[in-house]
Amino acid sequence: MFVDRAKIVVKAGNGGDGIVSFYRDKFTQKGGPDGGDGGRGGDIILLASRDVNTLVDFKFQKHFRAGNGENGGKNHCTGADGEDIIIKVPCGCVVKDPLTDKIIVDMFEEGQKYTLLKGGSGGKGNQNFATSRRQAPNFAQKGILTKEKEVVLELKTIADVGLVGFPNVGKSTLLSAISDAKPKIANYHFTTLAPNLGVVKYYDQTCVVADIPGLIEGASAGAGLGHEFLRHIERTRLLVHLVDISGSEGRDPLEDFELINNELKTYSQKLIERPQIVALNKCDILGENREPIERFRQKVNLPIVEISAFTHKGIDELLRLVFETLKTLPAIEPEKAEEFDFDADDELSYTIRRDDDGSFIVEGSLIDSIIRSVNINDYESFAYFNKRIKEEGVEDALYARGAKVGDTVHLGGVEFTLE
Repeated sequence: MFVDRAKIVVKAGNGGDGIVSFYRDKFTQKGGPDGGDGGRGGDIILLASRDVNTLVDFKFQKHFRAGNGENGGKNHCTGADGEDIIIKVPCGCVVKDPLTDKIIVDMFEEGQKYTLLKGGSGGKGNQNFATSRRQAPNFAQKGILTKEKEVVLELKTIADVGLVGFPNVGKSTLLSAISDAKPKIANYHFTTLAPNLGVVKYYDQTCVVADIPGLIEGASAGAGLGHEFLRHIERTRLLVHLVDISGSEGRDPLEDFELINNELKTYSQKLIERPQIVALNKCDILGENREPIERFRQKVNLPIVEISAFTHKGIDELLRLVFETLKTLPAIEPEKAEEFDFDADDELSYTIRRDDDGSFIVEGSLIDSIIRSVNINDYESFAYFNKRIKEEGVEDALYARGAKVGDTVHLGGVEFTLE
C-alpha cells in the first residue's frame, strides 16, 4: 500500500519536578536545602531515511510520545532525562502545521534530523531558592508540562524527471525500458497506483525518473488519482510528456496533450512553466502512416521525440535529449520552511480580562512560569509569589485596568484579594 499523506499526533516529554529536601544525617541536625532538579523531558525528533519510501506506517501508528523526565532527588541529585523519540520519515517528506498549512520542515536529505518538539524543562529543586535571608525554602518548582500537537506529513517524490500523460500511454513500459525499475504493466487504466522511481544510466551519467500515475481530465480537481499524485511532480526538474500518438485508446493525441497541460496549469502555474520534452509513443502501431505525427508537430512547439517503449525505438535519442536538458537546469532544492516553532513562548506575555462577577483573570505563559514555583501553603513561597508579581509589573497592570484594593484576582490556579 502506498500512502503519501498522513496526520500524526506528537507529544514531547514532561519535565520532571524539582523536590523539597533538606540534608539530614545523625551528625547534622539542621542541614541546608538539597532538593535536586527534575530531569528534562524527551524530544520528538524526525529522521529522513531512504529505508522508508511511504507513509503507510503512520496509518497504523498515529501517536508518538517521548519519555517524561524524572523528579529530582535528595542530596542535590538531578532526575534522569526522558527518552527521545526518533521518527523515521521518507526523504522528501514535507511536515506541515494542519491549522495554518505552514511548512515546518522539508526532510529532504538522507540522514537529515530535525527536532520537532523539545521536551519540557525540569523544575528546580528547593536548593535553587535559598538566599541569605531565605535559608530554608520549603518550596520547589514543577516541571513544564508539554502539550500534544498535530502535524501533517506529505511525501513529495524527489526525482529529476517526471513522466506524465494519460493512463495507458506507456509510462510504466518506458520506465522499465530505461531503468531497472519493475513497475506493474497491464493493458488497463490505473495499473499504476503509486509513483514508481527508477535510476536511469546513460553512459557515465545518471538521473532519477518518476512515473507519475493517475492524470486525467479533472485531475487537479480530484478526478481519478491525479489529485493525490500531482504534488509529486512539483519536485521534478524536467517533464517527459508521453502521448499515445497511435490513438489506440480512441482519443485524440493532441487533445490528450492539451488536457494534461491544462491540469498541470490548474494545479500550479510553476508546473506548466517546467521544461517539457514530448515523447510520441506507440509509433510502431502507425506503421508508415505519419499523418498523426506531422499534425502533432505542426501544433506543438516543443522538443519532440518519436519512440516505441515496447520495441525501444527512439529510446536512445530520448535519453540523450533528457540528459542534455538536465545539464542546463538547476538542481532540486528543498521547499523553503516558514518560521515556525511549536515551543515558542514569550516568557513575559500575559493577558488581563474582567470576569462576569467583576473579578480579574490574569493568564499567560509568564503566569504559568511563576505558578510552577508556588506552594500556597508555605509563607515563604507565597511571599516569593507576591514578589515576582510585583517585579514583573502584573500588579501595576491590574491597577491600570481599573482594579482597586479589595478586588478579587484569579491568577493561574490562585485566587487572592488585591491589597
